[in-house]
Amino acid sequence: MDPIRNPYAPGAGQRPPELAGRDEQLTAFDVVLERVARGRPERSLVLTGLRGVGKTVLLNALRSAAVRKGWGTGKLEARPDQSLRRPLSGALHQAVRELGHPNPDEVDHVLGVIRSFAEREAGADAKLKEKWSPGISSAAVRGRADSGDIEIDLVELLSDVGGLAADKGLGVAVFIDEMQDLGPADVSALCAACHELSQSGLPVIVVGAGLPHLPAVLSASKSYSERLFSYQRIDRLGREAADRALAAPAAEEGAEYDEAALAAMYDATGGYPYFIQAYGKAVWDLAPRAPITADDVTVAAPEAERELAVGFFGSRYERATPGERDYLRAMADADEGIDPVGAVATADVALVLGKKPQSLSPARDSLLKKGLIYSGERGRIAFTVPHFGRYLRTQA
Repeated sequence: MDPIRNPYAPGAGQRPPELAGRDEQLTAFDVVLERVARGRPERSLVLTGLRGVGKTVLLNALRSAAVRKGWGTGKLEARPDQSLRRPLSGALHQAVRELGHPNPDEVDHVLGVIRSFAEREAGADAKLKEKWSPGISSAAVRGRADSGDIEIDLVELLSDVGGLAADKGLGVAVFIDEMQDLGPADVSALCAACHELSQSGLPVIVVGAGLPHLPAVLSASKSYSERLFSYQRIDRLGREAADRALAAPAAEEGAEYDEAALAAMYDATGGYPYFIQAYGKAVWDLAPRAPITADDVTVAAPEAERELAVGFFGSRYERATPGERDYLRAMADADEGIDPVGAVATADVALVLGKKPQSLSPARDSLLKKGLIYSGERGRIAFTVPHFGRYLRTQA
């Protein structure tokens, strides 16, 4: 098969040639956009799932849908070492530009509020190099979104931006990837702002994406967050959607899979979108001709696993310290391949290591902060990457 025509795209956040299995989410979001633009009440949206299920890809697809409707959009990726002020200011700056409001004075005012919101982080006595330089020429609007209380400031900021959108009968959507990495104060402020905006009817929504424990992070911040957001769990693809993700791009290039090959690919990938792209690329490059057969999948499997071992599993494993790696391997041993995400009790991990659970708390907490594991319920933990335990057992 010609590698130049290989249609598969195993990249972080890279849109696959066929976005299979996400029609329900895309259709539902179109309804949300229309309702919000017409002043109807709607909840903001939170996508949750493991690494490699396509949350970032879907987030970008939803943003594209909002852009097609004429909405103002901005996107940011949360980081545990960064406050929300500056990245959100940049995202809203872009959203205001996309709206194209016809009144320059009103736009100038809102851009000044964005600048004021961002510069409040540096403080009044900050040096010039410490101040935010977003490319906004408008003067900062003093006394608006600059109180220093992130909750008050965020409500004022989003209210002003939402007012611009309402003037045009459109809306503004802020897309936040890795939402679980927001600091506690920022999470609390974001929930409060969404609550206030939903009550005032302004056309502003937040679309977040994060790991499976994100709902718990939001709920711990504000109890009403369970009613504030619409939560959608993004999971691996079913057999039909997985087959379409492989077969449709191949058909565009005049190739096809036989039924046995599609079955073998599903068994190998488990329906996880990133794995499908990695296997699809390896099989295409190594298959001698079409139709692609189950034997071709068998031949290409070691190459696909090597690619995953380096680019998907290995890069995450390298971030762990020796003590943390012992903890990860103990999780894999405790699970014994029963669960694709290696969900185990913390007591079982301690039993494998022959230590008291309390003594392992530092390693567990560090792995949680690094996003390598998550806790879906008290006393249990799981890998954020599917089949990570299988990878660890193979390495051992």
